[in-house]
Amino acid sequence: MHIFEAIMLLCFGAAWPFSIYKSWKSRSCAGKSVIFLYIVLIGYAAGITHKILNSRDWVIALYSLNALMVLADILLYYRNARISKTTEITEVH
Repeated sequence: MHIFEAIMLLCFGAAWPFSIYKSWKSRSCAGKSVIFLYIVLIGYAAGITHKILNSRDWVIALYSLNALMVLADILLYYRNARISKTTEITEVH
């Protein structure tokens, strides 16, 4: 078991629900970088791949949970971008 890896993932994972909530409530992309989110998602995918190939243990569940939360934030980014675009078009007319 890799306790320090698990602690790191728990700490990082604790931040994602707040980010997701902010994205959901704000309905805005302000302050978000979709490139950053994709980089983090790739990092979690690399961690999952490493666990599958070299070190199968329960920590893979933490990588997977974090990756799902980042994916949710990415989807909200695109939803919010669409909302912003619709709002801009409505305000112009």
